[in-house]
Order: sequence, then structure tokens, then C-alpha cells
Amino acid sequence: MAGGKETPRQKMIGMMYMVLTALLALNVSSAVLEKFVFIDEALKESGVALAEKNNKTLSNITAEVKKKGDRGADVKVLNGAKDVHQMTQDILSYMDGLRKRMADDTGGYDPDTHELKGAKDTEGVANIMIKNKEGEKLKTQLNEYSKKLASMTGSSEFTPLARDAKDIPMAASDPDQKMKDFSEYYFGDTPTAAGMATISQLETELLGYESRALEILAEKVGAKDVEFDRVVPLIRPTSNVVASGADFEADLFITAAASGMNPTFSYNGKEVPAETNEFGIKYGKVKFAAKASNYDPKTLMSEQKFKAQINLNDSTYTIDHTYYVVKPVIQVRSAALQALYMNCGNELDIQVPALGTSYNPSFSSSEATIVKGNRPGLVVVVPKGRSKVNLTVSNSGNVLGTERFDVKKVPAPNIEITSRNRPVDFENGVASAALTTIKVSAEADENFAREVPNDARYRVKKINVKLARSGRQIKTEDFSSENIDLRAWRSLFRPGDNLIVKVEDVSRRTYQGENERVKPTTTIYNIPIK
Repeated sequence: MAGGKETPRQKMIGMMYMVLTALLALNVSSAVLEKFVFIDEALKESGVALAEKNNKTLSNITAEVKKKGDRGADVKVLNGAKDVHQMTQDILSYMDGLRKRMADDTGGYDPDTHELKGAKDTEGVANIMIKNKEGEKLKTQLNEYSKKLASMTGSSEFTPLARDAKDIPMAASDPDQKMKDFSEYYFGDTPTAAGMATISQLETELLGYESRALEILAEKVGAKDVEFDRVVPLIRPTSNVVASGADFEADLFITAAASGMNPTFSYNGKEVPAETNEFGIKYGKVKFAAKASNYDPKTLMSEQKFKAQINLNDSTYTIDHTYYVVKPVIQVRSAALQALYMNCGNELDIQVPALGTSYNPSFSSSEATIVKGNRPGLVVVVPKGRSKVNLTVSNSGNVLGTERFDVKKVPAPNIEITSRNRPVDFENGVASAALTTIKVSAEADENFAREVPNDARYRVKKINVKLARSGRQIKTEDFSSENIDLRAWRSLFRPGDNLIVKVEDVSRRTYQGENERVKPTTTIYNIPIK
């Protein structure tokens, strides 16, 4: 059955009707027709109960409109309700005439037993509904009725009442039924008893639609009973966070609500979603990003306002609310403090304590590449040049402020030369017998290595070594490794010779995995040979 809420009895009757209709479609014994007589009577009783309910709803709407002084908008709703009722009665009158014709054309009722004489007749219903096209006329009236209810109520629940077989799930999957139109499916090869029960079923669905339409219209004038049935005590504290020794302040009051009410909520003209709290009371959820452009220089706060509205039935309740936006204080934690290294991954930890758990920042800068870290506030800033870096901090699209940083050059690395894991003594020299290998490496400045360790990675890529004696060059060779093997040179060493080491190419591995050529503090080293 369609429209309105069905009682258990109506659901049972509807189910029986569907089963018996299916049995008829399968040409089951005509003994089932006796059940249709019972269903017909039961459906007519349900229709009477629905009609009484609908009349009462219409009376309630009329009384409520009068109680509120016959306001123009309410009278319009009442006239709509009367139109719905009149349309329903017109179609019911037409359908009752069809039921009477079905009975009369098949012999009427036995005067003694009051039983339907032509209950098993399968031609009378088809002649009226298919041959004489009363089925098409009924389908048009029922579906026009559904359209009008949808338009008058603004609800999409009023789907067509009269459907072809292809639009009914049970019939659409049956190859013998799915091609039938409304008249053929509902009234083709249908005994009189089943045809009359079909009309009663459609009448019940029609009354169900009327019931739902009147309920929707009744809500528009508050015709439903509304009583405050929930009274709840509430505490509204000035703040739930109180310092030790300070006063805790709160307002204690009660709020009341009615479970039948359906208020709508908005702020600044924008509707907000309604939720239900643990007491069953509906409330509007106002949530937006707080913004301000001008702050009091002393308090660092900005006064802001918004207008909230609650619409309940025909009344609108307005609240002008004032709140204060606190200017966010950006805290920057970094080993590099306020100066960033050029072309290096400077790690910054930027926090705004006032935002608490809602802090989920984003960062931007035109002077640097920004890499977001693995937790809120952690960011890596790679300056593109030697100019200053302006880092803009935003939260949920809100600009919180801009932090400015100086940019400094990367300090030159220091060259270390060792022999047998010991630093070379450039002043006293190295014995020729001990000078078999040397290692030439580049080491980062101590502060630089501490502040940006991922950028303090150096490699010596080219070294030129010369053996000089009394100002003359004895031997020279280029090496591409930091570890230099001099065993082939030992036979050439003489006391007083000098081994000249020139560092020609050093690169730094950057945070972003690129190689950058750098120049050490000193590039030429002289090792005396003893």
C-alpha cells in the first residue's frame, strides 16, 4: 500500500491481496476468489477508517487557522487542504461507480444470500476497464492526483498511483506480465470479485496519499499538537578552564522543548544543520572559521558579531551574539633561529597554541620551496636565493600571519688530510717511509652541521697531487677519490721534498638530493717530507 503509515492490519491485507493476485496470474483454482470477497470488505473498512482520520485532520487545520486569526498564509494552506480533500472525494466517487458497474454487469447480488452472483465472471471487468477504456481514464485521474499532491506539498514521495507492469518490481521480472499496461495488468482476465478488490485496494492507497498530504499541510500551520514535554537543567560556564585560586562562574538555567517541533536554524542568513542532543532536544550547530583584520594593540583581541535565527512554526527568534577573536601568536622553533641557510632544508617547528587541536596549518612563500612535515606545524623551508624569506602561515584558509627570515650563505667546508688515521703534521712534515696513503676529506662547519644536518654532506671529487724538489716538479697526478695511494711514489721521495695537495672539486649533497659545487676555505696544502 502507498501513502501514509499503514497499520498492521492494513499491511496484512495488502500482502494477502498481492499473494492472491499472483495466484490468479498463475491460473490457480477459482476457489481463491472467495478470499477476494473477504479482502474487498476488509479494504473497504480500512478505507472508512482512513477517511475518518483525514476528516479529523482537515478539521484540525480549519480550527488552527481560525485560532491564529485567519492569517493569509494559513488560509492559503487551508484552501489547499480543502482542495486535496475534494479531489480525493471526486476520484473515490468515480471508483465507487466502477465497483457498482462491475457488480451490476455480472448479475448483481443474490437477494437472499447477498452474495455476488458473478464473482467468477472474467469478462465483465475486462469489458468495463479495457474494452470501454475506463482503466485508462482511472490511470489518468490517479496519476494526475499524485502530481497535484507533489506540487501542493513540495514533497517527492507522491509517486504515480497507477503503474504499468514494467514499473512494478514483481511484474517487471515476469516475461508474461511485464509488457502489460495498467488496465491489462490490473483488470485483464480478472474475475469480478478480484476486480472489485483491486478497486478497493486503489481506494485505500488514494486515501493514504490524502492522509500524508494533509499531514504535511497541517505542519505548515502548526495544526499538530505541540506541548513542551522536555525540561532540562543546563549550566553555561564563563569558562571551563580556571586557574587555581580564580573564581569559577556559570549561569544555571532550564530549557524546554517539544518533541513534536521541527525548528530550523541559521546565522547571518545561512541555514545550519540541526542535531539532537542526549536529551532529545534539537539544536543548530554553528561552526565557522573565526576571522579578524583589526586587533586592539593592547589586548590583541577583535570584537566580532553575528546574528542567529531560530524559525519555529510561524515565529522567528533572533539572537545578536558578540564574540572575540584573539590574534594568534606564532611561535617558531628552529636550530637556525631567524636566519635560514640558502638552498638548504631548514626545519622549522611553527606552532599557534591558541588554536589548540584545531591547528592544521599550511605554509606558503614566493622566495622559498616549502615541504610540509609529518605533523602539524613542522615544515622544511628551502630558500631559493639570498634575499629574505617571507613565510605565510594559514589555518583552514585563514591567514594567521607572516614570519620573516634572513637568508645566509652556506659556510665553506674545511679540508682535513690524514695519514694512517692521524692528521698530517704540516709544520714538521711526514717521514717518507710512513707516507704510503693519505685521505683528503671535506668537513662541514660545526654550527652548520648542527642546524641543517641533512645538508652538511660533502664529498671531495678531484684532487691534484705534486711532488716538488727545490722548486722543480718531480711528479704530478690527479685523483678522483678521497683515499690516495702513494706507494708507487715512495721511491721518489727525498728528505726536503714537498708533497703539494690541491683540492680542485668539492660537492655538497643538498636536502633535496642534488649535488652543489662548493669551494673550501683553503684549497692548497703543503706536506714536508722528512
